[in-house]
Amino acid sequence: MTARAVVTGIGVVAPSGIGADEHWRTVRDGRYRTGPVTLFDAAGYPTRIAGEVAGFTAGDHADNRRLVQTDRWTHLGFAATRLALADAGLPDRDDDADPYDYAITLASSSGGNLFGQRELQRLWGGSSRTVGAYQSIAWFYAASVGQISIHHQFKGPCGVLVAEAAGGLDSLAHAVRTVRRGTPVVIAGATECPLSPYALACQLASGLLSTDTDPVGAYRPFDAAAGGYVPAEGGAVFVVEDRDHAVARGARIYGEITGWAATHDARPTDPDTPVESTWYAHALRQALVRAEVRPDEVDVVLPDALGVPGHDRAEADALRAVFGDRRPPVSTQKPLTGRAHQGGSALDVATALLAFAHDTLPPSAGPRDPADGCDLDFLREPRRPRSRVAVVGARGFDGFNSALVLRGAPAPRQGEP
Repeated sequence: MTARAVVTGIGVVAPSGIGADEHWRTVRDGRYRTGPVTLFDAAGYPTRIAGEVAGFTAGDHADNRRLVQTDRWTHLGFAATRLALADAGLPDRDDDADPYDYAITLASSSGGNLFGQRELQRLWGGSSRTVGAYQSIAWFYAASVGQISIHHQFKGPCGVLVAEAAGGLDSLAHAVRTVRRGTPVVIAGATECPLSPYALACQLASGLLSTDTDPVGAYRPFDAAAGGYVPAEGGAVFVVEDRDHAVARGARIYGEITGWAATHDARPTDPDTPVESTWYAHALRQALVRAEVRPDEVDVVLPDALGVPGHDRAEADALRAVFGDRRPPVSTQKPLTGRAHQGGSALDVATALLAFAHDTLPPSAGPRDPADGCDLDFLREPRRPRSRVAVVGARGFDGFNSALVLRGAPAPRQGEP
């Protein structure tokens, strides 16, 4: 139970790019990657801006036999997993290794939307009045975990976490527990694809989506002009590994997961219900305690950043309650990519670890004009990390709160990659 869990591989498939390097360049340069929805005709919807993974070809990352059985959300998971394994220096499939030494624990929330949309349209609009055989599994929220474990023949403890945006962090916390229970390698993280007519209609019902048609101004968390979030697909998958196992094989280590916590508000997320911050603050505080990190040691906070005024103020209240007058810099890149639900919080973890790898904390993509009650110390210029500690926070719809503390590996020496 004393094993240390480190991240040795990062696989990003997101609006910010395919691969960790492309994601980092987007974050570093502050490039907006949101735009008009292209996965379906959204002309009749009030929200028509989203974050999509440009140039993604599913066949580059999995064989057609798997692809016809699965949704785009799982296709993104196939790609992110393969990229993470390659980044960690692990084979796509190792027939010489014990398959029970590899586990998978991913997060999910909405499942296979595009696949389900197509099949239900065929059921109600086609002459056959049938759905395909794979409808029964492709939409299921655990489909990515099952299909990826089959594809790679990973037979260790597998599971799926469902906590909306908070799930991306919960999956990594569960990965640490799995490592401490004796499984040396765990695939963790999350991808998402909430971009179909049905999925967009469900999100619009919440009243939390932005209807701005300007990709640069549509998503403005903590800003006086904030008017909701922009939906997005994609996310990040990680190789979480027992530190001794990683060192023994000479793996590069991005950082260590040192603390985490999860709480629940026990109230729904909707525009008419007051947003409170007590239990979110408790999760942040408890994660720091478990990591044995003082609040003044934190280099940067990557927040949930929903972009809805009441939620933004509640998050700012929580950060003030935890960090007091010595609040660390806050940086969010979600305006660049959109909010990918559980995939978005996993993407924040990738950003934090890559920031330490590049010895640079990226500036926040806003706000331009902080709203009343959101006067946090937003990082305006790149900065070198001091203690190499980051806190990532996430709030899932209907009350889920999670926080994760990461300690980056030592900065590379000059001349080292």
